[in-house]
Amino acid sequence: MGLTRLDLQNFRIFREARFEPDLEGTTVLLGPNGTGKTTVLEAVAYLASARSFRGATKETLVRQHEATAYLHGTSSHHGRDSTIDAAIHRVGPGKMLINKQTVQTKSDLAQVLTVTTFTPDDILVVRGGPAGRRDLLDDALAVLSPAAGQLIETVERVLRQRGALLKQAKGKLTSEIESSLEVWDERLATAGTELIRLRQELVDSLQPQVAAAYVALATENRQSESTSLSYSTSFLGDLREALLRARQDDVRRAQTTVGPHRDDLVMQVNGRDARTQASQGEQRCLALSVRLALHHFVTEHHGRPPTLLLDDVFSELDPDRARRLVAALPKGQTLISSAVPLPDDVKAATVIDVATLGATSD
Repeated sequence: MGLTRLDLQNFRIFREARFEPDLEGTTVLLGPNGTGKTTVLEAVAYLASARSFRGATKETLVRQHEATAYLHGTSSHHGRDSTIDAAIHRVGPGKMLINKQTVQTKSDLAQVLTVTTFTPDDILVVRGGPAGRRDLLDDALAVLSPAAGQLIETVERVLRQRGALLKQAKGKLTSEIESSLEVWDERLATAGTELIRLRQELVDSLQPQVAAAYVALATENRQSESTSLSYSTSFLGDLREALLRARQDDVRRAQTTVGPHRDDLVMQVNGRDARTQASQGEQRCLALSVRLALHHFVTEHHGRPPTLLLDDVFSELDPDRARRLVAALPKGQTLISSAVPLPDDVKAATVIDVATLGATSD
């Protein structure tokens, strides 16, 4: 499975552009910073996940002075082509189609195009807030299982509806509000408990692969270091009981204070909290190790590697660690953006000057 063609219209700095990567090998996008290399990879990832891997809002994805951006991609698996279309509106909800049929869940996208991204900002997964780590787990679950993707969307929908009810309460727990909360609490407890279970199972499965990847990426004199991952919930015991205990506080604060949306993935290096006590080099190595472990895990699960997106990663790595990363990557379609010379180990099937794709400045 891989991308064979991508058309962009009014997406960031591109008025119109076409990108045709090699299906089996490595395609390299070369050019100075600011010419649109990352934008191309961002568009590929958007077709696979319906969101920007840079965390960008939809308004910033639409070219200046335009109302809508369009993406059209063609993916191929065992000689069979599928199309993915995305309309991103500056105002109002967008739309995504697979083979001209409306996408129901994000997991539908993963069935026709799966990607793994490596970016310099991956370090924020380690040293940033819990939301980024939860997203990391949920994105992986959605790729691994359509049912998990639907479960994630169910939890998100229940949280939105419960949150709206809490705001409606205006700090007062009336009998009517309490009755409605009981309904939403039951739904959140059922779906949330299952999501937590899936996240915990994923973390347990990733633990040995992250540890092995860290050793593979670490410099030779630091290969004795160890890493660990653990899932930390925002409550003790049963989620139903936790929601009941927190009900008064939730009404007062007009937000849901316990549940899977408040949990965290705890990362450690040599028994130290990676977020606050690890060096920047250790944090970057751990972030790469987690991404690499996820890439291998998804490859094993589906029997094929996702399309690998390496966005200017080599500019942040010393030559030895860059060599180790290349050696650790499984074969498959790889798209690389770079403004610096690539490691000698990278064997490109296609090299594209990003300036030839049609980027325009406003």
